[in-house]
Amino acid sequence: MQGPLLASLSPPLPAENAGPTSNRRSAGKETGTVNKVLLTGRLTRDPEMRSLASGKSVTQFGLATNEFRTNGGEKSEYHNVVTWDRLAEICGTYLGKGQQVAVEGRLQTRSWDDDRGARHWKTEVVASSVEMLSGRRKKDYEAEAAAEGLAAQAALIEAPASEPIPAGEVAA
Repeated sequence: MQGPLLASLSPPLPAENAGPTSNRRSAGKETGTVNKVLLTGRLTRDPEMRSLASGKSVTQFGLATNEFRTNGGEKSEYHNVVTWDRLAEICGTYLGKGQQVAVEGRLQTRSWDDDRGARHWKTEVVASSVEMLSGRRKKDYEAEAAAEGLAAQAALIEAPASEPIPAGEVAA
């Protein structure tokens, strides 16, 4: 049975070839593939942002998702997510551990050899979009409230430059 996504990607079959023994692929015609990931979960750690020598920004973070089973059980999966350029800067600035996000992107597997010559593989989600679902982090609200408080105090202390201090009110 085809799912709705696969059904929408498959070309419609002519009525005369729609029988159970028909070959759905025509000879010599390539079938398209899809590498698309859509995850909704919570960050397992604060994003780690860095800049490369080329000037590009890259941010990495972990994402936990849950699968709810019919027997009432639950299974957690953990995914590594990578963002690049402007999206990396935004994720590094505004996301934090425990925040709920929706990530859309593609799977990418990298391999490398370590110092001992052992080959390692890592599969990551390279995000093309990240949507914040749980709002801003709590510490962002606290930082904003502190900044507003400091700005209010500074406004009370500073005298406008256009108004000179009267001669009789100068402190000795």
